[in-house]
Amino acid sequence: MPLPTRRWKMWRRTRSSPPGERSPSLSTPRTATSTPFHVDSPSASLSLSFSNDPQSPSPSSDPVDPDVLWKLLDRTRADMAISDEAFNPDMQSPNDMLVDTEEHIVDPAANGVEKDNLTIINPDNLETEAEQLQDLTRADDYEAIKDLVLIPLVEEPRVLEDVIDTWEISSWRSQNKKERGPIFQAGGFPWRILLFPFGNNVDQCSIYLEHGFEPNEVPEDWSCCVQFALVLWNPEEPTIFAHHSAHHRFTKEESDWGFTKFLESRRMYGIWDNANRPMIENDAANITVYVRVVEDETGVLWHNFNNYDSKKETGFVGLKNQGATCYLNSLLQSLYFTNAFRKAVYEIPTEHDESMTNSAYTLQRLFYQLQTSNAAVGTNELTKSFGWETRHIFEQQDVQELSRKLMERMEERMKGTKAENMLPRMFSGKIKTYISCINVDYESSRIEDFWDVQLNVSGNKNLLDSFQDYIQVEKMEGENQYMAGEQYKLQDANKGVIFVSFPDVLHLQLKRFEYDYMRDTMTKINDRYEFPEVFDAAPYLSEDADTSESWTYQLHGVLVHSGDLNAGHYYAFLKPEKDGWFYRYDDDKVTKATMREVLEDNFGGEYRQPTNNVRGPLQRKAPIMRPNSAYMLVYIRQSRLDNVLCPVTEEDIPEHLRNRFEEEAAIRETRRREREEQHLYMGVKAILPSTFREHGGTDLASFDANPEVDPAAPRFYRTLRSSTVQDLVNRIADDVNEDPRKLRLWMMVNRQNKTTRPDTPMMDTRVTVEESYNKSTTHNSNVLRVWVEVAEEVNAEGEAVWPTYQSQSNGVVVKNDLILLFLKHFDAESQTLRGVGHAYINKERKVEEIVPLICKKMGWGEKLPGDDKVMLWEEIKPNMIEALRAKQTLKAAELQDGDIVCFQRVTEKKSGLEKRLGLGDKTPEETTRKSDRCEDAREYYDFLMFKRTVKFHAHPTRCDPNQFPPFELVLSAKISYDQLAEKVGTALSVDPTHLRFYTVNTNNGNVRVAVKRLSTNQTLQSILNPSGYSQMNQSQRSDALYFEVLDMSLAELDTKKNVKITWLSEGITKEDHFDILVPKNGIMADLINGVIKKAQIPEEAEAGKIRVFEVNNHKLFREMSREYPVISINEYSLLVAERMSPEEAEASEKEFINCFHFQNEPSRVHGMPFRFLLKEGETFADTKKRLERRTGLKGKSFEKIKFAVVRRSAYSKVHYLLDGTSAGTLNISTES
Repeated sequence: MPLPTRRWKMWRRTRSSPPGERSPSLSTPRTATSTPFHVDSPSASLSLSFSNDPQSPSPSSDPVDPDVLWKLLDRTRADMAISDEAFNPDMQSPNDMLVDTEEHIVDPAANGVEKDNLTIINPDNLETEAEQLQDLTRADDYEAIKDLVLIPLVEEPRVLEDVIDTWEISSWRSQNKKERGPIFQAGGFPWRILLFPFGNNVDQCSIYLEHGFEPNEVPEDWSCCVQFALVLWNPEEPTIFAHHSAHHRFTKEESDWGFTKFLESRRMYGIWDNANRPMIENDAANITVYVRVVEDETGVLWHNFNNYDSKKETGFVGLKNQGATCYLNSLLQSLYFTNAFRKAVYEIPTEHDESMTNSAYTLQRLFYQLQTSNAAVGTNELTKSFGWETRHIFEQQDVQELSRKLMERMEERMKGTKAENMLPRMFSGKIKTYISCINVDYESSRIEDFWDVQLNVSGNKNLLDSFQDYIQVEKMEGENQYMAGEQYKLQDANKGVIFVSFPDVLHLQLKRFEYDYMRDTMTKINDRYEFPEVFDAAPYLSEDADTSESWTYQLHGVLVHSGDLNAGHYYAFLKPEKDGWFYRYDDDKVTKATMREVLEDNFGGEYRQPTNNVRGPLQRKAPIMRPNSAYMLVYIRQSRLDNVLCPVTEEDIPEHLRNRFEEEAAIRETRRREREEQHLYMGVKAILPSTFREHGGTDLASFDANPEVDPAAPRFYRTLRSSTVQDLVNRIADDVNEDPRKLRLWMMVNRQNKTTRPDTPMMDTRVTVEESYNKSTTHNSNVLRVWVEVAEEVNAEGEAVWPTYQSQSNGVVVKNDLILLFLKHFDAESQTLRGVGHAYINKERKVEEIVPLICKKMGWGEKLPGDDKVMLWEEIKPNMIEALRAKQTLKAAELQDGDIVCFQRVTEKKSGLEKRLGLGDKTPEETTRKSDRCEDAREYYDFLMFKRTVKFHAHPTRCDPNQFPPFELVLSAKISYDQLAEKVGTALSVDPTHLRFYTVNTNNGNVRVAVKRLSTNQTLQSILNPSGYSQMNQSQRSDALYFEVLDMSLAELDTKKNVKITWLSEGITKEDHFDILVPKNGIMADLINGVIKKAQIPEEAEAGKIRVFEVNNHKLFREMSREYPVISINEYSLLVAERMSPEEAEASEKEFINCFHFQNEPSRVHGMPFRFLLKEGETFADTKKRLERRTGLKGKSFEKIKFAVVRRSAYSKVHYLLDGTSAGTLNISTES
């Protein structure tokens, strides 16, 4: 019996609406851009909005008659608003087609006559009935099953061979845990089924497809791309079957692929659905494998990219992604494969400026590495030359702006070289903007250069449509006529742009990202947008353009964005050779690409659904949108292809660049060997007499200093662990040009007070360096620390005579009562602290006996003048400096080997210095002394303890950075605000009292807050590191400040209030923002005078009265009277000032209306509000003209505006004014 035919009834669902109200389902979303606008008034308010169709009715409940309207305005005190919402009465319902839930069956016995107009189809039964249809398919109908299981692939590869093979299993339960089927051939390779009848560690049958090579016979680099399906079926009832499909790239490493959970064991032996029979019947079953071998055209089809080598497979390398720099990588690859551009960059002379801040040099280095490297190349050098910090690397930049800035930098570097003007010739075209009168011979035009063309995607199907849209002509007629000079006055005219010439390399920016006014956010346009491989640009050129050469362009590159607005990925398809392949450059991976991947896959829009004859479940699926689409296209003029894609050889690379990379390669090789041999070596840091003399800080040296840049840093020696101490001594002696016999090494130890001092000499020089290190106590790093002593006395044989720790002939080391002291000199005049050397002295001697040793080393003679004395301190640790008493013995003063004595030569006439030094007390006068000079060594040590290097920058908006360039000062963290101002004032040559400081935001480097000058306990430390831990303090830099040079002193500034105000000079279209300082006891009249001076505008007596009003939430709150006190101004409101016309100055308060902007709904306000003067008896058409002049909005911007009245008592209801109802007069009288 034939199956009944099924028909569906479908209709569009709409909701009923009350009479006079339009159904929301019939309204269409507006696509034009718009800017809402609002007006507020004591009497009424008008609303204007942008609309695609100015003649379309507004979505109000009823049209408003103007006579009634203006009475309404006066009576209800409504607001006037400018709205963005447009209304289209022809809009279709957005709802999908709906399926009726009734089934319609035509009985064949009724000869095709329908018994009823409508019958029921239950959607719940659709899948079941479809499965019943599928059950009619038999597993032994191999062609039918093949159509079912081998569906078309998205990649659409060419099919090389289809093979079907069946493995008949007669005793399923007696099979081993793991079985392999018979081998068959497909695509020239052996294949077989791999079966786990009782599951591969699961309670399900597991079936796989694997290649049939013997383990040791698989060819190297073998791969085969296969689409396959496995069907398990009952040989006695072929309608009982189960199947799974997959595709895979089979390799030597991935020899099998399939389904671990193919079918549950309980289902195999149980009754199969409605068949009343099991899948495994009489212990027999068949497994049929369908194998489709497809062509791997690109060599990477279904590749997992493990151990993938881009250079080996394609000959090209990619770029490393630093974090979020994939957009930069795609642009750089595009420029690199514009060979003429690469050659031009190589021609920039950089041999005398090999700085990493030179972007031309770093780009040359990048291109060189892309050309010669075997692995992906980093872009760190280039981004650093841009001035990018780490945060910029993780921010998405605008590709068009980045490309333009890069071009500008390269063009600047090419000036004066043979590559000059090469970039404009290659990338720059010319475009003409014109206004041409229709009825008279008059045209105004200008020709400009362009480097890229931005094309609209929205509303255009393809590239050619976008070009037509770009050059479309706009007619200027009616109220928008063009003023053609005094001769022709207003004329109808055509306005537009036309291309005069296109560049050899044409960059097309597709506007995939646009601002959505309906959603108030940026959105990505995923519409399908096609672009050709070849197109002719001649139709878009002006009539007088040069057409002697073809303007046909060939696609060279497609830059793609995959994702949405908030997150995504960038990559590029580029064609390096004229007749070669396209390649996909995806950060560090480069792969060959098909034309389908280049074109179809990047058109955007919906995925194309594969078409096949599968009779599957009847269901409705929503379209799936592609996440990837092209956002930039690169075309090359066909006639110039050979010039643009010219070969770039090694000879084109600057010689100095090649030499530099060879040197760097040699250095890397050396470091590599060092790393490999690192376990054999250890580091030694040695304090030499010369380094100690250069040291100006605490302790004997700073072990963290770099010896390459700091002469006071300890010398570093990389030595074999197995070498002896004597070997180390010999090496140091060669370095300092001394006799090795005069050198002795002392072991440095860490003391409990966290200082590092020499402890004992290394007398046995036969031990290894590693053994010496193991005996030391400084194991916090893999470095041995030593002090190098140079003997001051030698014997007749040239052997050193050491004052202490002398070795006897029997090997015994003798230690006498001499102790080793290190001497430092503080010079108060130069404010310096320097090491002098070392001295030996008996510990039973008095402290004052150190002075003759000091005088000898300093060359001061045997005795100082009567008024001069030497003051002595012991440097115990950086924050503990104690005066030494002259009559104490060294033993009583607890001095020992390695201690540091600091001395200062002073004159006894200097004020009470010795007394202060003895007890450590300071007089009140000294405590309040403002001088920043350190009078004694202890003060200088205190300065070192609190020393800070602070960077100062001019305030970015309140100071001229050119007049005050950045600088650094070394300051004590204990200085006061006034001392800080004095220091900075001296550096800037300005009055310190006229300086104000601001803290710096750590995250973005912007100005944070102004520093308040406090009367007590305020120091540089408290300014840079505020007390208390908070998230706010965390975001403040502790090493930098902004400064502002004021017109007055800070004391005077404290009597004034800073008022932010916006000055409107051209309607509401131009805003200037000012900070005005007004006396705290001042009034608004003082603020107005401040605006006049700051904005440099004429006085009120000359140009007219100025009014100030307060704006809150984009609505006019109130007009400020001239006597209003400044101190009462709301800090969170916006103050706006504007000039009043003479007509407005004479009008009464009730003649004004307050206006504001809104978008779609009155609650969605934005923009600048304003006051508007109403005129009794004026037509609405004349009112609109005055509104145009009042707002400063002209042309299309004003034409898109819609006007509406908004009642203050009911903001949800908007009364739109129709252009067709403008014949009446606008009555603003108070009559009802």
